[in-house]
Amino acid sequence: MVNLNVKIYADGAVLDDMLSAYESGIVSGFTTNPSLMKKAGVKDYVAFAKEVVEKIPDLPLSFEVFADDFETMEKEAEKIHSFGDNVFIKIPITNTKGESSIPLIKKLEDKGYSLNVTAILTLKQVEETVAALNPNVENIVSVFAGRIADVGVDPIPYMKKSVEICKTKKGANLLWASSREVFNVYEADRLGVDIITCTPEIISKLKKVGKPLEEVSLDTVKGFNKDIESLGYSIL
Repeated sequence: MVNLNVKIYADGAVLDDMLSAYESGIVSGFTTNPSLMKKAGVKDYVAFAKEVVEKIPDLPLSFEVFADDFETMEKEAEKIHSFGDNVFIKIPITNTKGESSIPLIKKLEDKGYSLNVTAILTLKQVEETVAALNPNVENIVSVFAGRIADVGVDPIPYMKKSVEICKTKKGANLLWASSREVFNVYEADRLGVDIITCTPEIISKLKKVGKPLEEVSLDTVKGFNKDIESLGYSIL
């Protein structure tokens, strides 16, 4: 973890995990989304968001709109903006019909709102998003590097170019989204990415960074042995 410039944001919607990450001092912000809220069993979106803002008042927090039409998205964005000064409004780059969110993004940027434009996977989407941003406002451009890799495409060239594009606009912070492993943090840092989101599992692994590989090897064998003993397997 020494000498890393990339900021680590925790990705999730389990309040206990968020508070644990907050208290660890490793993370610099938090993001969540509807899928994570569903997985965490969040029943009341507004109550959850307000509790998070109350307990984490001094780090960036991203909360996403739920609507699929832009008129309702705008109303939800107004509500989310009211939660706190440290809140970023997550706007998907398109709706489910594939219609671009850029007009809405421009409208919200004119109001001076901080946005986290999410679900970006192409360089065209990065270019359009950055062009729409207000240079006088802090914003986040979330490129889903992990999902690019999931379809067999190397995300590194995409992220490298995205760094260049985001540097053309003041306040445009590039975020490496959908990280899959600890090494992604170092890849993001090497490329000059501003932020990377990490799951609680990855954040937990970050605490082991720097551990000698011999020790990791021995711990792995001990883990196998413990499972063998608990299962009572026998070959002979």
